[in-house]
Amino acid sequence: MSDDHTHVQEFFTARAADWDSRFPDDGPAYAAAVADLRLREGDRVLDAGCGTGRALPPLRAAVGPSGVVLGADLTPAMLRAAAEAGRDRHGRLLLADVSALPLRSGSLDAVFAAGLIAHLPHPADNLRELARGVRPGGTLALFHPVGRAALAARQGRRITPDDLRAEPNLRPLLARSGWRMTSYVDEDARFLALAVREG
Repeated sequence: MSDDHTHVQEFFTARAADWDSRFPDDGPAYAAAVADLRLREGDRVLDAGCGTGRALPPLRAAVGPSGVVLGADLTPAMLRAAAEAGRDRHGRLLLADVSALPLRSGSLDAVFAAGLIAHLPHPADNLRELARGVRPGGTLALFHPVGRAALAARQGRRITPDDLRAEPNLRPLLARSGWRMTSYVDEDARFLALAVREG
């Protein structure tokens, strides 16, 4: 396991048990972001870096009983917390690294990724791997329940020009990785970038 992976696992393992209680009001923001993905009954969707699985219930509601919902995370403690919260009833939990998904190419209709991009060791390669798993015309949602400025304030830091989530940085990064950005919102109450898998 790389140092990047070890750092991410250590960070989230230490926080897994009380993660949901630290952010108890995020549910509506997750549901709204999932709605913006415009999933259809029967779609196949991956929650990449699913953490405690807060997106799994709205993803399941969006694709219905005939759809497929997968939640992949690198940290076993987060997946345990998801199962303890009963969210494994809404989707299949996978211990997996988004840099090497255990999925066939083009097998997904969409990827939902909450808070993921800041933890990607090789963003272009990792986003390209997500694109590999999605059919042409499929969609990607890069989401955070608060915007960049609010998150920086919460973490006691300032936004820097090299922030990957800034639109001038994110748009070309997605383009290099097989995605075309279709929408970008960065408000206090949420961050949401939507993209389509290029053919």
